[in-house]
Amino acid sequence: MIKRPRITEKAALLAEKNTYAFEVDARSNKIEIKRAIKEIYGFDPVSVNVVHTPAKNVVVRGKRGKKAAIHKAYVMLKKGDVIEFA
Repeated sequence: MIKRPRITEKAALLAEKNTYAFEVDARSNKIEIKRAIKEIYGFDPVSVNVVHTPAKNVVVRGKRGKKAAIHKAYVMLKKGDVIEFA
């Protein structure tokens, strides 16, 4: 369901506003993500937004390849709830 938290500059700015970014399985929906957050971290999310970034074709040193598709979930928590990442 939830693969890992996304540790980026944008995610750090969102964390100040009680919104956390996670990389999730492509087949999971908002309800499953909400349940997983409650089970893993013990907080009940206020809302969950899901973003599907499609795969892209790339060329590196003349060789063609694909950049993997990323599925992200932005989870908003209640004020005062804080998730600490090590």
